Amino acid sequence: MSDTEIPETRIGTETDEAAGVRFPDPYRWLEADTAEVNRWQDAQGAAAAAYVRDWPHFERMRELVERYDSERFGSVPAFAGGYWFRIEAVPGAERPSVLMSGEPYGEGRVLFDPGTENPAKPPFPSWISPAPDGRVLAVGVCTDGSERNTIRLVDTETGALLPDPPPQPLKDSWTGGAKWLPDSSGFYFTATDADPVSAAHRIVLHLRRGTPSTVDIEVPWLPGDDYRAVLASADGRRLVAVQGLFDPVPVAVAELTDPGAPHWRPFVTDPALNLAGFLLGEEWIAVTDAGAPRGRVVAVGLDSPDPNDPGTWRTVVPESEAVVRAVRPVGDVLYVHEFLDTYAGLRIVDREGTPRGTVALPGNGALGELPFAIMNILGPVPEDQLVFSFSTLTSSWGTYRHRPGTTVLETLREPATRLENCVVEDGWSTSPDGTRVPYHLVRRRDLALNRPRPALLWGYGAFGAPWLPQFPGAMAAFVASGGVFVHTHLRGGGELGRDWWEQGRMRGKQNGYADLYAIAEDLIATRVTSPNLLALSGASNGGLLAGVGATQRPNLFRAVVPRVPLLDLIGACRDGYDRWVIDSDFARVDDPEEIRRLAGFSPYHLVREGVDYPAVFIEAGHTDPRCPPWHARKFAARMQAATAGDSPVLLHIWRDSGHGWATDRELLLTQETESLAFLAKVLGLTPPD
Repeated sequence: MSDTEIPETRIGTETDEAAGVRFPDPYRWLEADTAEVNRWQDAQGAAAAAYVRDWPHFERMRELVERYDSERFGSVPAFAGGYWFRIEAVPGAERPSVLMSGEPYGEGRVLFDPGTENPAKPPFPSWISPAPDGRVLAVGVCTDGSERNTIRLVDTETGALLPDPPPQPLKDSWTGGAKWLPDSSGFYFTATDADPVSAAHRIVLHLRRGTPSTVDIEVPWLPGDDYRAVLASADGRRLVAVQGLFDPVPVAVAELTDPGAPHWRPFVTDPALNLAGFLLGEEWIAVTDAGAPRGRVVAVGLDSPDPNDPGTWRTVVPESEAVVRAVRPVGDVLYVHEFLDTYAGLRIVDREGTPRGTVALPGNGALGELPFAIMNILGPVPEDQLVFSFSTLTSSWGTYRHRPGTTVLETLREPATRLENCVVEDGWSTSPDGTRVPYHLVRRRDLALNRPRPALLWGYGAFGAPWLPQFPGAMAAFVASGGVFVHTHLRGGGELGRDWWEQGRMRGKQNGYADLYAIAEDLIATRVTSPNLLALSGASNGGLLAGVGATQRPNLFRAVVPRVPLLDLIGACRDGYDRWVIDSDFARVDDPEEIRRLAGFSPYHLVREGVDYPAVFIEAGHTDPRCPPWHARKFAARMQAATAGDSPVLLHIWRDSGHGWATDRELLLTQETESLAFLAKVLGLTPPD
């Protein structure tokens, strides 16, 4: 077999079962990480790489990808002890380093260089957390792209690693790494006590500074294995235990007398509530959608006789036409982050809700935030300034600072890259049930839409996570090459409030896919594009979206690129973490009727013999803890065997690469280039000189 040949794939006779419902599973053997599977996987990767590198413009596409590459999520430096700390690429270094400086982006001193720890295979710094006094920096390092990380402690004066860091691994960075006590005496962190790929269980530990051992913190958690964390209030008086990735609630509070053995009392114990916020004085100030689908800001008193009753909460900012996303306390005021027709707004109120003005943002775009609610409330509360990132569909993340009482928005760091001479056009399509669905087009100004053009749909639509109208990063190369980039807002996300999420989850899951097809059909009807020029891509749940589109509506798309995807939703029910994911947003995994419905949008189970499928390029990470690579392997094998047309079905699974949260930049650039080269080759795009 030559390097460009797709290997033969044996077909098994296994079956799968969920809630008593059985399904043929002919490629079950590809779930194992055996020598046979690895040989097959590597041969598939070689064939995929050969196909895209045979395109004569591959290296030029790589140059464009590198030019437009930008942060996935807008980040800002961390401030502590009079200094700023940041993760940043250093010229000549294989991995980014951790820098310390007197200004947010001042000339920095390298505190942690991954290359000095292991020159042969430097680890990836997943997160940083400086102690409030600035004397010690905690760094989470990952060695294999899987997100599983361990903590290093650095003396910020000398740069030396401190002895005896905690040995317990963290599953990922989603709970903020180290959450320091205000007196810098120690920190809490959320660890895993099992395999990070399949584990859903998490434990919270306390480390006292200067000691080698940790203490397991007992908390009256709610049932289930949802994300959880413990952190201290800014005033140092109390601890709060927070649980819930998508709908976080402060389940318990304790006086901060003994950090290693808090005496908890239950607080908000209804998991159906959503209270993402901060403990300020005697109140929990938070955003909620309880009784307000578009969100409001409330205060829940610590002395409330029934904190589970929204009727006892004090409304600070009532519901309005804007979708309230987050609240951030700074000094005596609150900054309220909201969406209006998917674009970000930022207003200021005092703690009673009295308006104190708005912040003039640098265009229509997105404020930097992480995708799930709990991830945005676990950092330290700033004292006198709001430092935030902001991006638009044509400019990458810049960093800005606003101080209460001023009208000046300071630019701390300009966007690193822009799509010059491009326009953004807002559109709305109508889904079959009559729901209006927003989307945005990005194209070169000189690209007239007087005939169908190559177009790329990109979306997500799940878990209440908003698909922010931010810079498309490497995909800007598609626009620069003469394509139309289509940023979609599908039901299942949070862009238009709680109802938008609920209409696209569980029994409403198909609505999000219907929204996608409605946008595609709108673009075809208006001659922006045509089915032979239309592509679909997405990552993670967006990778599932791409797989669903390819199998439910194969005639609607010319090319489909599922990236780090979940594709076998029945098999995922056997995995601890993905079972929890499916049970949270897709279907009840113990209900046979629900399992049958789940199979109706499980791409692996939708593949049919004799269908002329679009060209497909499936990309996954070998160490992915969220969407394990066997999803991509099984789907690729079934598609290759079933497709009746000549369009290629290719698979590339990358070593030392996971879900993208801890993957080396150079490897990410190569991954982006391959997927974009595939799309350009199939659609007939040529990158500019």
